[in-house]
Amino acid sequence: MPEAPATSPLAAYVGKHPGEPNVMEPELLADPFGGYGKLREQGPVVRGRFVDDSPVWFVTRFEEVREVLRDQRFVNNPAAVAAGPGEDPLSRMLDTLGIPEHLRVYMAGSILTCDAPDHTRLRRLVSRAFTARKITGLRPRVEQIADDLLARLPEHAEDGVVDLIEHFAYPLPITVICELVGIPETDRPQWRAWGADLISLEQGRLSKAFPAMIDHIHELIRERRGALTDDLLSELIRTHDDDGSRLSDVEMVTMVLTLVLAGHETTAHLIANGTAALLTHPDQLGLVQADPDLVPRAVHELMRWCGPVQATQLRYASEDIDLAGTRIRKGDSVQLILVSANFDPRHYADPERLDVTRHPAGHAENHVGFGHGMHYCLGATLARQEGEVAFSRLLAHYPGISLAVEPDRLERVPLPGSWRLASLPVRLL
Repeated sequence: MPEAPATSPLAAYVGKHPGEPNVMEPELLADPFGGYGKLREQGPVVRGRFVDDSPVWFVTRFEEVREVLRDQRFVNNPAAVAAGPGEDPLSRMLDTLGIPEHLRVYMAGSILTCDAPDHTRLRRLVSRAFTARKITGLRPRVEQIADDLLARLPEHAEDGVVDLIEHFAYPLPITVICELVGIPETDRPQWRAWGADLISLEQGRLSKAFPAMIDHIHELIRERRGALTDDLLSELIRTHDDDGSRLSDVEMVTMVLTLVLAGHETTAHLIANGTAALLTHPDQLGLVQADPDLVPRAVHELMRWCGPVQATQLRYASEDIDLAGTRIRKGDSVQLILVSANFDPRHYADPERLDVTRHPAGHAENHVGFGHGMHYCLGATLARQEGEVAFSRLLAHYPGISLAVEPDRLERVPLPGSWRLASLPVRLL
C-alpha cells in the first residue's frame, strides 16, 4: 500500500484528528477512488485535513464541485483572505517544505494562484498560443514526434520489455511544450528531473530543485532576449519589454515555470494511465482499435476514469458561503475532489465502468478532469490532442501491445491528489 514518502515531514500529521481524514492517509493514497468515494457518500462537503495538517473542506460530488469552480467567491490567492502576512495556508506550507523566503514570490505569483483581474491579464497574454486553431495547426508536428518516438521504442527494450512512460509518455508532451515555449532540447532532461523533485514533497529535493529552476529560467530569458524568435518565450519577453505593467519579471519567470511543468507532467500521466486502462480492458481497447474515430471520445472517458489530477489546489472562501447545507466561513480552505466527482453515481450511470462510448461526440465536456469555470485548464485542448495522437499512433504502430506485468504489480507514485504510475512496462508485440 503506498504511503507518504518517508523523508517528507508531512507524513507525521496522519491520524492526528480522528474523523477528519488527512490527504496523506494510506487509504486515500492507495485507493483514492474508493477512499474519496466513501467520503462522497458521507456528504457533498466533508471536513478533513490538508497535507500540512491545516483544516480543509473536501467537496466531493459532481454538482457541488462544478458549483464551486464557477463561484468566484472562492479564490485561489490565500493572501486575499489571510488575517495577516505569513498567516495564509500557502505560506505555512512553504514553511513546512523549507522554501526560502526570497523565492516564495515565484510560487505565490503564478497564474495558478491569482484571481481576477491579474488572472485574466496573465491568461490573455498566453491564450493565443493555446487556441483551437493554433493547436490544430500543431497536430502534424505532434504526430511526427509521436511516430519518431514509437519507431525507436524497440531500441529501448530489454528482454522484449520497454517502459512506455520513460520512452514515450513523457518525451512526447515535454517535447511539444518545450518547442512551443522555446526550451532548448539539451535542457529538457533537466526539466523532467526538476519536475520529479517538485512533486516529491521531500524537503531536501525541493530546496535544491526550485532555486535551480528559477536561476535557469532567468538565464534562459537573458539569452533569448538577445536572439528573439517566434516561440512563446520570445513573445513574453517582447510583451515585458514593451510594457512592464502588463507582465513583470517575476510573472514572466513563473509563467514559463507553470507552462512547462503543467504542460507535460499531467499529459504524460494521462497517456500512461490511459494506456494501462485500455490494456486492462480488452473490450474497450477493441472498440478503439476497430473505430479510430472513437479516440477523441475515449480521451474524455479516460480523463474521467483515470485522469492524473484527482484534486484541485486549495481555494479559499472570500466571505461566508453556504454550500450544500454547510456553512463555509470566510478564510476557510476548500479542496475539490475531482476523482470522487467524476465517479459520482448521482451524475453518471454505472460510473465504475470504463466506457469509451460514454461521452457523445460533439457534446460539451461531461467531466471535471480539466476543471471548469474561469480556471479551466489553459492547455486542455493541447492535452486532449496529445492524448488522441498518443493513443491512435501507439495502437497503429503496435496493435499487439500488452502489459509486461500483472496489473496489480504496476507501481504508483504515492502523491496526494494525483494518479501516477512510476513505470509502465509493456511488450510491443
